[in-house]
Amino acid sequence: MSHDPREGTRASLTTPDGPAPGTPQAPVLVTGATGRHGATGPYVVRRLLEEGRNVRALVRRLGGRTDELAARGVEVVVGDLHDRRSVVRALRGVETAYFTYPIDAGVVAAAANYAAAVREHGSPVRTVVMSMGPAHPAHPSDRGRDQWLAEEVMGWAGLDVLVLRIAAAFHENIGVLHGGSARERGVIRNCFGNTPVAWINAEDAGELAVAAILHPERFDGPVCYPPGAEAADHATVAALLGEALGRPVRFEPIDPETWRRELAELAATDTDGVVNPDMARHITAVAAHIAGRGPTRPADRDELRRLIGRDPVTLRDFLLAGAATADPPPPGGR
Repeated sequence: MSHDPREGTRASLTTPDGPAPGTPQAPVLVTGATGRHGATGPYVVRRLLEEGRNVRALVRRLGGRTDELAARGVEVVVGDLHDRRSVVRALRGVETAYFTYPIDAGVVAAAANYAAAVREHGSPVRTVVMSMGPAHPAHPSDRGRDQWLAEEVMGWAGLDVLVLRIAAAFHENIGVLHGGSARERGVIRNCFGNTPVAWINAEDAGELAVAAILHPERFDGPVCYPPGAEAADHATVAALLGEALGRPVRFEPIDPETWRRELAELAATDTDGVVNPDMARHITAVAAHIAGRGPTRPADRDELRRLIGRDPVTLRDFLLAGAATADPPPPGGR
């Protein structure tokens, strides 16, 4: 693959194939580095740079976000987790990688390509995998089952992995799924029922990945279940949204199929592409499962604090800061 002039470089102490393994300059390969809603990749990049680590970002295309990465000293490599050859090239000189995939179809094939590329790479690559609580072979969510199988594929391939199955919902989901209805109609609707949900901020999830990369001794692996920071039901979420908006917001429980249809309609009008039909099916399956059986793991603020080395962001602080109730940006404006 030719080197695009807009790609960032790290020229010192490199070989023709990239930084020499074993040197401080060996980069951490980060996938999902240009993600948007609740994405951990951009946060992981920023924090690794702050910690003095070299970073290589695997991106599908060049654009404004990749220009920003390159300007900050990130080595940008164009490729795709569904193109094994491009992943092989991206792995040159890499000893540690961060693997994340959106809630969408294709994660099993992406994991297979990545695993094959690591084996072809020939040198060990310690891989931190961002996963989710629903990653289980019997979960009702297709995406949850797929995520589990993707992680199994990496294990079968003999990869050195640390899988972070975060047993919590992201704060940022609230604005995406309910921000519009809270602003416009003073209501949030879903099929979680009255069951409390474990919550975590996306930056705290990203910090878990950074800690797993830099401080793996904090984690029991190869699969671990980092907890959420706190639990809250959606009536509490609605009350906090109302506090942020300065007017009442109520929670209205609905059945899973009704919520799936509403999310599918939202996906059809979501110009930013955050909500897609796969996400709609996944989140309704997860919600119905939690409503019927409760959270898979209890929240544990102290344990999360131990893992990330700082106080986690609270749900109240996140919601009262207004991010979940702000008007969405214009297309292309995020």
